[in-house]
Parts: sequence; structure tokens; C-alpha cells
Amino acid sequence: MGKYFGTDGFRGEANVTLSAEQAFSVGRFLGAYYSKIHSAMPCGGRANIVIGKDTRRSSYMFEYSLIAGLIASGADAYMLHVTTTPSVAYIVRTDKFDCGIMISASHNPYYDNGIKLINGNGEKMGEDMIALVEAYLDGESKLFPDGVPYATRNNIGKTVDYVSGRNRYIAYLISLGRYSFQGKKVGLDCANGSAWYIAKAVFDALGATTYLLNASPNGLNINENSGSMHMESLQRFVLENGLDVGFAYDGDADRCLCVDEKGNVINGDHILYLCGRYMHETGELVTNTVVTTVMSNLGLYKAFDALGIRYEKTDIGDKYVYECMKKKGHLLGGEQSGHIIFSKYATTGDGLLTSLKIMEVMIARGCPISKLVSAFSTFPQTIINLKVTDKFTVLRDRDVVECINSIQKLLGQNGRVLVRPSGTEPLIRIMIEAETKELCEHFAEQIAMKIREKGFVR
Repeated sequence: MGKYFGTDGFRGEANVTLSAEQAFSVGRFLGAYYSKIHSAMPCGGRANIVIGKDTRRSSYMFEYSLIAGLIASGADAYMLHVTTTPSVAYIVRTDKFDCGIMISASHNPYYDNGIKLINGNGEKMGEDMIALVEAYLDGESKLFPDGVPYATRNNIGKTVDYVSGRNRYIAYLISLGRYSFQGKKVGLDCANGSAWYIAKAVFDALGATTYLLNASPNGLNINENSGSMHMESLQRFVLENGLDVGFAYDGDADRCLCVDEKGNVINGDHILYLCGRYMHETGELVTNTVVTTVMSNLGLYKAFDALGIRYEKTDIGDKYVYECMKKKGHLLGGEQSGHIIFSKYATTGDGLLTSLKIMEVMIARGCPISKLVSAFSTFPQTIINLKVTDKFTVLRDRDVVECINSIQKLLGQNGRVLVRPSGTEPLIRIMIEAETKELCEHFAEQIAMKIREKGFVR
């Protein structure tokens, strides 16, 4: 992780740790960098960068700041307006843009925001490019030691309304529906975020009877007691309306969790299991391998072992999952949090695509989700998030490390400990898996207490 950019972009509280001036500078650098590349090409041309945003009030401020920076450096800015992160990735790669920008803090509260950068292949921007952006932000750019010159006259960039790109993404999703959803009652919790319009358009087109929840964004209510971080309202909604299934997205709709017809939460591990099993049975899991992260439940691996499906583990972040998938040709991967990647169709986690694939399995197998995951039993798991002064110092502390190691030794092969820094927030995440919930809670609190005793908690 860099100084500003974490595992999923430059994220922070709007105008506190992420400012409009910084967004302008990011735009200035990207515009100049890609303009320089185009000027060296025989055919020349102008740099083209596409931008999307979620529904936060501050997203408009950052959109205007980024666009001002881009066009001041001579690049053209194409505006998708309110849209999802995976739609930006799709449009970048299909319409041959130099790069894409998504303005979103994903599942964070409304007062946070972020800048996600996507390369010309529709993938999360590589570390080398991120390092160049950060060097420019710190006034240490070797590419532009004298600063980025301002474009003048006809070299100044322009803005282009590109809502047609978002509409093509909607059409693409609809085209992936293999079955009619007619007769299925589906709930969609849009988290008052990017999916509020797109999700209904897709499910209506495929014939579902669609019920919307948290689809009235006002700039301040994104993720508020809604979406994939707060499943309780969707659980009630599914039961009260007798729905076949409910899907919950986060603020930028790159993740999806699910509620079955009985009101039970179906997390990312369940989704990897039911889709992995289906793809294995239909011959679509060509490498017979599913990519997970270190956060996936031990129960998932035991279930895959029983089916003869192999698996790989990466660091946390769909960026790392996709890197492994691309390198080795795997077609399914994801995170327990609901970032699921179907690499045949997408280069990032895509909540809407994930929900379509779950529908496909339900309809093809002719049974409800509860039955599809009935053979998969999870180990109890407890997660504690601690806000700390310096998340990296915590993990270097000898007493904390000794506490973690001693608990892992006690658990042996029947559990595990994972203590890690958040990639996007000043948090330490403590995760314990064990044979009972009581053991999980006991050991997680032991580690949390040790961190508190050492004075690391804010």
C-alpha cells in the first residue's frame, strides 16, 4: 500500500484526508501522463479518460475537481455520471479508454469518499502507476520535475456526456442472463448507492418481479443501515414479502451478498461454493480451482475438498484475487465480503453480475438457495475491528505478536487467527475461527485486550 492509495484507491474523509485539491492534482497528473503517451504516438490523438461516481454528496465535488485537472492538462473527460465501479471497468476496456476513474468510498459512510483508478484493460491500477501518481502529489515527480504545464487554446481538453456507456453496460448485463426470471420475486437492496437505478433495470428486463429497498439516494444516506454491510433490513424484507431471494449491494455495487427465502444471510463464501459447484458440474470451471482470500472460512475449504475442487488463497482485496486469476487462468474467485469475480465476463468484483449468476444457478437447478448451500457448513467466526493510532506499529509489537502466536498454537488445525490492518481505514481487524462461537469470542477479545493494554487504540 502507498502513502495515499490503499488496496482499493485513495480513500478518506472528504476535505479532511482527501481534498478537492488532491483530486485536482490526480486529474492533472493523469491528464498529462496519458497526453504525453499520445503525443509520442505516430497517430497522435488526445488522451481519453472515463469517470463515474456514486451517490455521495461529495462525489460531485470530486468529479468536478478531477475533470478540471484532466482537461487543464489536455485530456478529454467522459462522464458516466452515477454508476457502478464494475461499469467503469467494463467501459474502459470495451471502449478503449486510456484509463478510468471511479469516485467512491465503497461501503464507507457518506462523509468518506475515494478515488479508484482503473487501467486501460479494465483492471485496478498497478502499483508502479500508483507510485507515479503519489510522487506527483508529493511534489517529487521525476516525469514532471518542473510541474505539469497547462494546456492552452485548442489543446485544452473537453468534457463529454457519456451516459450511453452506462446504458451499454446495462445491456451487457442483460445479455448475460441465460434464463428468464419470470415468476421469481426478487428483492434488491441498493444501499442508496450506485445500483439504485441500474439493478432494477436489469432485473425487470429479465422478467423478475422486482422489489426495491433503499433506492432513494439523497447524498447523505448511502450505506446507512442498508446494503451489504447491514443485512437485517433485507432479511426482514424478504420474509415480509415472501420473496424467493434478496440481493444486497454496497455503495458502488462491486460486491453482493444475498438472503435466501428463509431469511438467512448468504455471504461471499456461500456464493463461491454454490457457483463453484455449479461451474464444476457443468464443466465451466476449466482449471477446477476457485481463488479465495485468507479471510475465507475453513468450512469452504472442507466443502471444496469434498467436491474435489482445488483452491488458492491470496491477500485480502479483489485486486489480488483477480491478479491470481489472470496469471493462472482461473475463472471464479472472490472474498467473503461479497467481491466475486467471474473473469470470463469481468475484471473486477461486480455485485450485479454476481446476483445474475446466483439466479442462473437457482433456475438451472430448480431449487432455492437454502438447498443449494445446505451441504456447506461454516466454522464459527468472530471479527473485531479496532480503531488504532498506527495499524502497522500494532503488528510489529512483540507482546501482540506473542499473544497471536500463542492462540494459534492452542487452536491448532481446528481453527485459525488472522490479525491484519485494514487496507482503507485506520483499523486493525481481528478474526478468529474455531469449533465454537464461545472460543472465537474468547480468543478475539484476548487479542483486542492486549492491543488496548499497549495503548494502541484511539
